[in-house]
Amino acid sequence: MPNWARDLMNTPANHMTPTIFAQSVKDELEKLEGVQVNTYDEKWAQEQRMGGLLAVSRGSEEPLRFVEIIYRGNAASSDVSLAMVGKGITFDTGGYSLKPGKHMDLMKGDMGGGATVVAAMRAIAKLKVPINIVATVPLCENMISGRATKVSDIYTSRAGLTVEVMNTDAEGRIVLGDALHYTVETHQPQAVIDVATLTGAMVVALGELYTGVFTPSPKLWSRISQASESSDEPVWRMPLHDAWDAMLKSPVADLSNIGNKAEAGACTAAAFLRHFVRDSAAANKNKDKAVPRAQNNDESLPRWAHLDIAGPMEATTSAGHHFRGMSGRPTRLLIELARNIANEKL
Repeated sequence: MPNWARDLMNTPANHMTPTIFAQSVKDELEKLEGVQVNTYDEKWAQEQRMGGLLAVSRGSEEPLRFVEIIYRGNAASSDVSLAMVGKGITFDTGGYSLKPGKHMDLMKGDMGGGATVVAAMRAIAKLKVPINIVATVPLCENMISGRATKVSDIYTSRAGLTVEVMNTDAEGRIVLGDALHYTVETHQPQAVIDVATLTGAMVVALGELYTGVFTPSPKLWSRISQASESSDEPVWRMPLHDAWDAMLKSPVADLSNIGNKAEAGACTAAAFLRHFVRDSAAANKNKDKAVPRAQNNDESLPRWAHLDIAGPMEATTSAGHHFRGMSGRPTRLLIELARNIANEKL
């Protein structure tokens, strides 16, 4: 199953636009039993108040798409046991915070989170895993033009939080925020996981071997760790802490999309995403009064985990069953996680 994810990621961006990606998903999954695939356009995103997805997509001539896959493996229940949200930036120039030209070709794989999520859903449906699962993928390009979002622009997210864009190359968390909020509010899953090629800081921290996992839930971490062992997909748990929120303060908006210090880049990205999993507006009013604490024992629903796959998205050498190029990781881990949840619910 990782082969399809690799194919999606290795395809040149002019042959894997948001429209083509969305159509590929429909072609592959709609024919499977128990699967419904919905694809949405810019008008729908406007109706859904997805200010982040709209802001990132503004600079591109290619229209955005939003893919929603609904798999009913347990027809006797309406509960959604697991939701997966995958970052779907089909090409990332960095926007006005332009990336260096060297290795920019790899940014055709910046939709690796979305690719692994849809590939896992195809396998889950074929295996007829007996639980209900939802997957969503916000798809767009991050380009430069006269319409593109500028540094210091402010948008309003689907959650109602205003965000000051202090780095247009931190666009993945912007589109994921809207997608996470939609997925949690609409489907009310028991657990939700987002998968994204999110930060260079994660590559520095863990290299290309390990996926960095941020989660406040010991139970969800335990399931992810078990899936890691059975799928041979190495993971490493990273810290979540209230103190990261202070680094995301903006003088003119609820949040900045990057930290105000040149440190803990992967951690502040995870902290940013955490705001969109639950309604954080009320908590924000009182956060200055709270004593910063480690967030490592939170079992409130939905249990959430963020997987930063910026390192393992690419294999720089061929070894074992990994071939040089886009890796398709961690598709097998996601499949095993779904099977584990089916065998023993969280």
